[in-house]
Amino acid sequence: MTPSAGAPAANAIRFVLLAVLIDSMGFGIVMPVLPDIVMKLGHVDLPEATRIGGWLGVVYAAVQFLTGPFVGNLGDRFGRRPVLLGALAGFTADYLLLAFAPSLAWLFVGRALAGLFGASFGPAGAAIADISAPDERSRYFGMIGAAFGIGFIVGPAIGGLLGEFGPRAPFYAAGALSGANFLFGLVFFPETLSSGNRRPFSLARANPVGAWRSLGKLHGVIPLSIAAFFWQVAAMIYPVTWAYFAIAAFGWTPGIIGASLAMVGCLMALSQILLVGPVVKRLGERASVAVGIAGATAQFLCYTIIHDGWMVFVVMLLMPIQSLVFPAINGLMSRKVPPDAQGELQGFNGSIAAIAAIFAPAIFSPALAYFTSPGAPFQFVGIGFAMASVLALVSLAILLLAGRRPDQMPPSTAR
Repeated sequence: MTPSAGAPAANAIRFVLLAVLIDSMGFGIVMPVLPDIVMKLGHVDLPEATRIGGWLGVVYAAVQFLTGPFVGNLGDRFGRRPVLLGALAGFTADYLLLAFAPSLAWLFVGRALAGLFGASFGPAGAAIADISAPDERSRYFGMIGAAFGIGFIVGPAIGGLLGEFGPRAPFYAAGALSGANFLFGLVFFPETLSSGNRRPFSLARANPVGAWRSLGKLHGVIPLSIAAFFWQVAAMIYPVTWAYFAIAAFGWTPGIIGASLAMVGCLMALSQILLVGPVVKRLGERASVAVGIAGATAQFLCYTIIHDGWMVFVVMLLMPIQSLVFPAINGLMSRKVPPDAQGELQGFNGSIAAIAAIFAPAIFSPALAYFTSPGAPFQFVGIGFAMASVLALVSLAILLLAGRRPDQMPPSTAR
């Protein structure tokens, strides 16, 4: 079935995009008040709350890494509808749990649950793969990325305003959004995976190692997943170090930093809506990924050498090129996987993103801290972007060296 097949497919696409938008809004809404909640419940100062906040992020990413393939395999067995609706109901309960959390330990429980339910982004991507033709998938994956980006712009802004009514108010709002999303899906979201494309649930495949072994039997998937990992670590340079880099390099205030992040989000969202489809259609998925990584590498290198703050906004004009990478590489990988394993693939991709989110702070933050400290042999504020450019080039090399056998629909993976 393709999006042109009628109202059910159109409704499914609308719901998936709306679900991603609202979920990312809900996640973003609580970000501005997390430090206050941590300080209040933990009875700690801001530096200690920052450290605890880092561990909360690690817990979220670690759970998502472990459970992504599990949730994806559930979708391949029972369909996308029950998995996605169950995740939305879980998100609603999680936000309400956090709103009433009586201690710091409950915040960690809430972040772990958010990691589990956040793994539903895999089934969301699989639902798009179910109902779109291979040539159209990159465009729709780009729209998913745009929905996520828009939500991440709007969410923190709303959360900042609601935070004026108390640090728990944004959690109530996030819970209400997720609850409304669940009710909307309950009425309008049709099942996208046909019974003929389902397979028995396999516990051996429902974990990162098992998914690696299973998908490794399909030509070209693992090299692409390794390229995706290096790319995602490189791309994490922005959320991990941007605020610290901007202060160290240009002495920016929080207002300017926020404006720069908003500009990045807007550029990424618009380009994923307007640019990805036409470019991928013209160049193909593999070439689009290569162009995107090359453009991002050029941008990283520019950030290592610029010395005036106004130059940042000029370099940002390269950002739309980078927006090609995620949807095109996801579309390329989905071509190599049969219909009964699309959920497994998307869940595995979620695990890759999660481990990248754990790995990136471990290398970028210490490097930036060291090369901006008084004891460093020389000052190098752009060290993180230099490292990101190397990682991006590694990703590009793997992509270009990977086999180029023509893509064809592989056989079912059911065993």
